[in-house]
Amino acid sequence: MLCLRRSAKGRSPGSWEAVHAHIDPGETPIDTALRELQEETGLDPEKLYNLSRVESFYRHASNEVVLVPVFAAVVRKDARVRLSAEHDGHEWLRPQAARARVSWPRIRRAIADAQRLVGLGDGGPMEDVLRIR
Repeated sequence: MLCLRRSAKGRSPGSWEAVHAHIDPGETPIDTALRELQEETGLDPEKLYNLSRVESFYRHASNEVVLVPVFAAVVRKDARVRLSAEHDGHEWLRPQAARARVSWPRIRRAIADAQRLVGLGDGGPMEDVLRIR
């Protein structure tokens, strides 16, 4: 699992997280996931999965409840990470270590779901339902 450390220049400096983003107007959640993966890491997934769940959280600055679909990307083992200015460090970790490292509980839940649903590299008997590309 890829964990990213937030740089000192943005919000939550030093916190560890996964790729995540805001959906731009007119953009689909899938397009957002692919765009942000590319922007934040330079990675292009071999496979992209819908983890069949939506996280919700409250954003107090704008007084809104946000719903976020959860995806998992599978990249080549030799893929090289190219970080954006949002992050100043990264580490590939086993799922248990990644869950311990990340700051947000919702990311810990996403890691557990990714491990359970696509942890062997595919969606198993649910491949036809979970795989996007």
